[in-house]
Amino acid sequence: MTVGHHNQAVTLIEMLVVLGIIAVLASLVVTLTLRVDSQSKERALDSVFGLLNTSLREYYDVRGKFPEQPVRDARNLALDHIELAVKELRSVPDSRAVLEQLDASLVKSQAGDPDIAEIRDPWGTVLDYVYEHADGKGDTFPELISAGPDKTFGTGDDISSKAR
Repeated sequence: MTVGHHNQAVTLIEMLVVLGIIAVLASLVVTLTLRVDSQSKERALDSVFGLLNTSLREYYDVRGKFPEQPVRDARNLALDHIELAVKELRSVPDSRAVLEQLDASLVKSQAGDPDIAEIRDPWGTVLDYVYEHADGKGDTFPELISAGPDKTFGTGDDISSKAR
């Protein structure tokens, strides 16, 4: 009687099939992780917009107007707009109390002075504060704009507080 020996080796085709399955699963995990990360940043931005809108309402209740914005030109960028707005908002105690609820990682003070601060979106770009008077129609509510994931203003992924 002869005993047959079975070869226990793995063929190249079997290895390629396993590697292909692993690659597909890995790409699904990466795609899902990136989408979850993006959604969490969008929710964080909604929270920032909500707190800033509340702070703006508190400011308006006390002052009867919204913080002004410098004339929009090439020299006055988003950083100038948000710093001026934060300085004004911090001048009203109720508005300042709302600002203090913002996630500290999104607020950067200049020279340690909390009154001169910039507020950033979850992608790390400073928010823009836009306030334009509606002539003859009373005050319109200011708009806050995030540059979005590409970190560039004026592109299709910008996120506005008015759109939320």
